[in-house]
Amino acid sequence: MQRYLIALGSNRWHHSHGRPEQVLLAALTALELRGIMVKRASPVIASAPLGPSMRRYANGAAVVQTKLEPEELLDTLKDIEAAFGRRSVGQRWASRVLDLDIVLWSGGVLCSDTLIIPHPAFRSRTFVLTPALTIVPAWRDPISGLSVRQLAFRLTKRLTRPRPLPR
Repeated sequence: MQRYLIALGSNRWHHSHGRPEQVLLAALTALELRGIMVKRASPVIASAPLGPSMRRYANGAAVVQTKLEPEELLDTLKDIEAAFGRRSVGQRWASRVLDLDIVLWSGGVLCSDTLIIPHPAFRSRTFVLTPALTIVPAWRDPISGLSVRQLAFRLTKRLTRPRPLPR
């Protein structure tokens, strides 16, 4: 069995599932219906959009377990996104009903024509690391060797400004 950390996002209402927060819950159910066991799911957070979309996102993360290899899981995630109405064409980072990304994998690193694990941008995204921190704080990035907790801290720590010297 393989374990994966999946990032979930939505910023559009769905005709059957409702608001983006409810879309994420429905997506977890859709994973289960496809035989992918959801072991843990984070609370849903709100985040500002990247790119041209003006709508705030609902974001979450889930640890799933499955017999599927990474490429097979990616195909399944894309099928679920399509079932929720996501189109594979259009403007990058536009609003979307559902976005499912493989972030980490128990197998470590994968680089193919269609998939890179760990997700190349996850280390710089609070909307991925904040939910992941609640469910897998100790899971390590196989590239940097840092845990999710350490990556989140590095991303969110306040930069201290130098204090002026006393005169």
